Amino acid sequence: MIIMKNAKALLSTIWVFLTVNFIFCDVFTLMYLEDLRQILNGKAGDVELTQEFLLSFAIIMEIPMVMILLSRVLSYKLNRILNIAFGVLLVLVQLGSLFADDNSLHYIFFSIIEVSTLLYIVWLAWHWKNSTVQSEKKPNIQSYV
Repeated sequence: MIIMKNAKALLSTIWVFLTVNFIFCDVFTLMYLEDLRQILNGKAGDVELTQEFLLSFAIIMEIPMVMILLSRVLSYKLNRILNIAFGVLLVLVQLGSLFADDNSLHYIFFSIIEVSTLLYIVWLAWHWKNSTVQSEKKPNIQSYV
């Protein structure tokens, strides 16, 4: 386990980095003519861009955005659980989208960054040891004075 004094801030910052990568991947996709044509025709590869699909995608994309906030405010235990659970879930989603279709070079690049970042979040949360538990075990100097 790793004792981190600022684990909440670090995890939140990593979720910001991940979110920006998701956004820029989507922006670059709109610049790639083949992908843009598919989107304008209501498709993304073999997937039809229905209202239900877009709602599902919006919910999935809300996860990293909400984790920016939750990583800062949740208690240690729930924070670890959600960072691990959502990190694993999003790794599976990203790998699924990566291997489900032929992808552009920028999509593959961003996917590698995103999966690596998510694995780091999971690793960090898995090895995070609560520093307040450690500080409670240390004797208080004031009690000896």
